[in-house]
Amino acid sequence: MDAPLSHYFIYTGHNSYLTGNQLSSNCSDLPIADALRRGVRVVELDLWPRGTDDVCVKHGRTLTKEVKLGKCLDSIKANAFVTSKYPVIITLEDHLTPKLQFKVAKMITQTFGDMLYYHDSESCQEFPSPEELKEKILISTKPPKEYLEANDAKEKDSGEKGKDSDEDVWGKEPEDLISTQSDLEKVTSSVNDLSQDDEERGSCESDTSCQLQAPEYKRLIAIHAGKPKGGLRMALKVDPNKIRRLSLSEQLLEKALASYGADVIRFTQKNFLRIYPKGTRFNSSNYKPQIGWMSGAQMIAFNMQGYGRALWLMEGMFRANGGCGYVKKPDFLMDAGSNGQGFYPKDNSCPKKTLKVKVLMGDGWLLDFKKTHFDSYSPPDFFVRVGIAGAPVDEVMEKTKIEYDTWTPIWNKEFIFPLAVPELALLRVEVHEHDINEKDDFGGQTCLPVSEIRQGIHAVPLFNRKGVKYSSTRLLMRFEFV
Repeated sequence: MDAPLSHYFIYTGHNSYLTGNQLSSNCSDLPIADALRRGVRVVELDLWPRGTDDVCVKHGRTLTKEVKLGKCLDSIKANAFVTSKYPVIITLEDHLTPKLQFKVAKMITQTFGDMLYYHDSESCQEFPSPEELKEKILISTKPPKEYLEANDAKEKDSGEKGKDSDEDVWGKEPEDLISTQSDLEKVTSSVNDLSQDDEERGSCESDTSCQLQAPEYKRLIAIHAGKPKGGLRMALKVDPNKIRRLSLSEQLLEKALASYGADVIRFTQKNFLRIYPKGTRFNSSNYKPQIGWMSGAQMIAFNMQGYGRALWLMEGMFRANGGCGYVKKPDFLMDAGSNGQGFYPKDNSCPKKTLKVKVLMGDGWLLDFKKTHFDSYSPPDFFVRVGIAGAPVDEVMEKTKIEYDTWTPIWNKEFIFPLAVPELALLRVEVHEHDINEKDDFGGQTCLPVSEIRQGIHAVPLFNRKGVKYSSTRLLMRFEFV
């Protein structure tokens, strides 16, 4: 944990204050506390005026209900270092006048005191390490004057609802994992241009008061954010004398990688890249995080209040390194000579290593579930899906046969996974209970970083849909690298 902060993937939340969907749910300090206790190290707050003299946190231009900024700051202070002692970054989307920015600066200073980290960009060419920043709070937002100069170009989402790119490998999400997005879309007529992260708009929304600046507020900013003028290519230009953060939507990242792949990689070797969900994810769903990790992006911002396979991958990735919220990026992403071609290996890429996985047996469901949970009149019929999430060439999903009428199924099935990019590979495991006339029932899941897997036979605990570990349910599995 001694490398500069930009050398790590960082567990990152998106709209951390929301309790549910992006359009009409409540804002609260409780999801912030929950995320921090789950190991999240980057928390996002959207700051809006509350009258003329107060500040609230809410998702702007929606029907979400606000929460006081003070409650959110207190929640961060109380929960920041319960699970991990490594630094917490607060990213701010600021829609305030200089007068209110001054008030926010005072609130932040009074709440966190000596916990705040002040970065001296003049004398520090590299960012400190997570070890050096233990139990520190870092603020990241645009300097006040840059809000006046913000590029007002607006990125539009296509809004297509076709097949997700990951369905070819993973299959569709179980129906009970999918929110009723169509219901949420009924209120979109009240929402103005959610497709762009507000941080990229510019935000000082008063008239003459924007001519002022808030030096106390600016001093708090440890990681400067913002998108320079001149388009995406200029935004990715590396300044040897400055460290900054750039935010791109999941869609804009794909475009950037297609046109400027090498520039993206070089940018993330020193600077911070944050990826956020596209604006049409009204139901707080998430995207596949691999595209961000493969590009070197440190902050893959996820809706932690949702759940589903994408979030299971995020949770799996950050089980690495003791669950501290920081995972060292692979060496190949820090290679100064990278040309952008090596990060998406072609189908004929030679595997660096091969992982053998044998699913031996499972047990514990009878202790964690009611006897009639899966079938009313007979024991369950379990099968296991096992696969790899990672580089496109490595992604695959296999499954065992169904073991009928037993609470302690024995499969003894081996799978072989050649891995071209083992550094970013996650082993995906799901248990389902087969039903002939209805959809299969969910019986548990886990994701394991391949880099953390140790050879031998292990009892692997399973988690529910929301990432909570079952008390007793386990799979007995054998792992071998060849």
